[in-house]
Amino acid sequence: MGLLAYGDTGWGDELFFATLMTLAVASVAMLIGFILAAIFTSCKLSKIRTLNLIGSFYTTVFRGVPELLVIYLFFFGGSGAIMFVAKIFGYSGYIEINAFLTGAFSIGIISGAYSTEVFRGAIRSIDKGQFEAARVLGFKKKFYYYKIIIPQMLRLALPNISNVWQITLKDTALISVTGLVEIMRQSYIAAGSTRDPLFFYSFAAVLYLFLTFLSIKIFNKLEKHYSKGY
Repeated sequence: MGLLAYGDTGWGDELFFATLMTLAVASVAMLIGFILAAIFTSCKLSKIRTLNLIGSFYTTVFRGVPELLVIYLFFFGGSGAIMFVAKIFGYSGYIEINAFLTGAFSIGIISGAYSTEVFRGAIRSIDKGQFEAARVLGFKKKFYYYKIIIPQMLRLALPNISNVWQITLKDTALISVTGLVEIMRQSYIAAGSTRDPLFFYSFAAVLYLFLTFLSIKIFNKLEKHYSKGY
């Protein structure tokens, strides 16, 4: 266990902070995903055909393109696009995009595509009579969505949102290619430094499994909370 000691003699503290970084990236990515999902779920449920096509284009593209390609596109392609614009204004130096923001945004876009389908399916599962009853009672659309539809949607969506979170958590391993030090990147550095890849990659697997187990417990409690009365 000397390899996992804290301080200069081991890698325990580095792996601890790498785990926090993994959780930070996954959490920000899920938040971005929820914001995008709220926008594109509205598009997919809209009666306007153009909005339907925009929503379908988003979910089809970002669920169909490999996650690593999306990360490469935004990290390396994004730097190129920014430098191109900078050259127009007379700056010719190299500009590198922040790895954390790029990683969180890239994974967030993918997470949002899956969350959009989850939210859409959950809303479609709600009895249409509740929409009609809310209109008959004279509730404004904004009111009955926030007070009636969204709480029920959360109950129906939580099991699948749990799956999206697991996917997002594992996708954080892909952003190691940007140089951001999360669990996978730190394990790679430690394995190369100590020449003990079996130990550190096995320990990385244990960390991911622990985070998955903890996440399942939290989502199970949320499901029980939102399922009261059913």
